Amino acid sequence: MTSREERMVKILVDLKENYNVIGVKAEFEAEGTRLEEALRLKEVVTKANLDLTIKIGGCEALKDMYDARSIGTTKIVAPMVESAYAMKKYVFSFKKAFTEEERKKMKFLINVETFQTIQNIDEILESEYIADIDGFVLGRVDLTGSLGLSRDDINSERVFDAIYPVFQKAKAKGLLCAIGGGVSKESLPFFEALPKGTPDYFETRKVLFKCPEALGPKGAAGILKAVGFELMWLKNKKDFYGMIYNEDSTRIKMLEKRYKQLIEEAGGYVS
Repeated sequence: MTSREERMVKILVDLKENYNVIGVKAEFEAEGTRLEEALRLKEVVTKANLDLTIKIGGCEALKDMYDARSIGTTKIVAPMVESAYAMKKYVFSFKKAFTEEERKKMKFLINVETFQTIQNIDEILESEYIADIDGFVLGRVDLTGSLGLSRDDINSERVFDAIYPVFQKAKAKGLLCAIGGGVSKESLPFFEALPKGTPDYFETRKVLFKCPEALGPKGAAGILKAVGFELMWLKNKKDFYGMIYNEDSTRIKMLEKRYKQLIEEAGGYVS
């Protein structure tokens, strides 16, 4: 573990103890997290005694699920589940990827992130496969785009009106409700106005906050510290791949110096 990773552990412990953080998230989807990155993140998260959530690439992303199983995770989130049929495919896939014993210790959620999903929410909730789903994550960035709005409208009344009934219906089914996308201190009033008892947690790009506890007076500071953690993680990732790149630089220079001309004279290529 690098010195920066040790500092990241301390940040997570602070967020856990003082700002109601319950977990960290990695995305195989939009973030494009590679397996080796996720394994390093898992080590940091484990040392902070927090849970890891993995967002996979789709409802049937079996390779992502197998990787998540190898890493060890407590939550799986599937994006773009816009119909009851897509949810059925998701359920079949995670039952193939994880044993029944493993599933009992996990949560499986779907991302509600498009207007089409919201239009189909009754069909999704009435499906027999909803019994295998633990909750919804409302993704506001893609939802805002699907409504024909800009990112600046993420805290708007129109987005709120689209989300509110979804949370009401999901809670009536006993589902977990989470919300993310464009989270900043300006998001806190939006979250606080949602139906009583929701959201159960909100998430920045990397960090999950328990609600309603995290919606208190320290909410804004907690979000900023979470962004600080993400920034440190990105720097750590950059250093990690930079070291891999540089480990071959010396041999590349040596081979080019000794053989470049000879290789080209023989009709070969070096670049």
